[in-house]
Amino acid sequence: MSKLVYNEMLKIVRKKRLWVIAAIIVVLVALFTYAQYRETEELRKRLGTTDWRTQLQQQIVDLQNRLQSPSMSEEWQKYLQIRLKQQQYYLEHNINPSAPGAPTFMRTFIENAIDLFLPLLVMVVAADLVSSEASAGTIKLLLVRPVKRWKILLSKYIALLLSVSLIMLMAAVLSYAISGLVFGYGGFRLPLLTGFVQQGEDLNTANVHMIPQWKYILIELGLAAFVSVVVGTLTFMFSVLLRSTAAVMGIMLAALISGAILSNMVSSWHSAKYLFMVNLRLTDYIKGAAPPIEGMTLGFSMAVLAVWGLAGLLVAFFVFMRRDVY
Repeated sequence: MSKLVYNEMLKIVRKKRLWVIAAIIVVLVALFTYAQYRETEELRKRLGTTDWRTQLQQQIVDLQNRLQSPSMSEEWQKYLQIRLKQQQYYLEHNINPSAPGAPTFMRTFIENAIDLFLPLLVMVVAADLVSSEASAGTIKLLLVRPVKRWKILLSKYIALLLSVSLIMLMAAVLSYAISGLVFGYGGFRLPLLTGFVQQGEDLNTANVHMIPQWKYILIELGLAAFVSVVVGTLTFMFSVLLRSTAAVMGIMLAALISGAILSNMVSSWHSAKYLFMVNLRLTDYIKGAAPPIEGMTLGFSMAVLAVWGLAGLLVAFFVFMRRDVY
């Protein structure tokens, strides 16, 4: 089995997919770092101070002004009310939630990349693991060898899991290294609050507790890796079902983009909470953001994603074991 996995990893490396992914991360992290730097500078010029308390007070005032708009939708109003209460909680407890530094940038980057950017990178690797060999006919060479089919497919899936780990490692290391050139490399021990629970229009702070930022980042990386594995597994399933890599990528791209859109539109469609693409933003739960549909929790979303991932893996193995290859 180890030789099979090594062979699959060798294929992935020779296709230079991981190098392309690393280059994409470098370019986008550099762009995001520059955008964050410009936003910080503009805020400093507008307020005329670098005191984070003044900046946080101004953000609270801005949120209060936006909540007074009569044309705002009810869903967006609920989100802003929760955000306002969180900001007030940070101010009252003398905690700066966005202290400058590479760790803070990493945390923000993972929060914004978990539902689209990181899954898309995983999809680039997973989309052609089986479909490319089926379309090129090289899958026949694997199946005529005295190796059981399930071992062949399992080696490809293990290679996918290893690739997901490498992608998460690259995202963490490169975002820290590049953003640190601008914001500095300190801030891992910055205290952050977690445990916010959204209950209707109220924010429950009974279980709020403080953890260092390095632990917060590890939690986010774990959740992002879980989401990436599920998306990679579903992409892997379609790679088994379809012979066209372009079709696999098209289906998964449509699913991920539709999930980003649906998350802002399905508050009244309660059965949509069972769709995997609506449950991808797991990091929102640990920072206390309102879920897309009322009643959704971290445990519920992880359970839904786990069921989708397990079902996709079972379908992939069932079809691969029973399919005739000509």
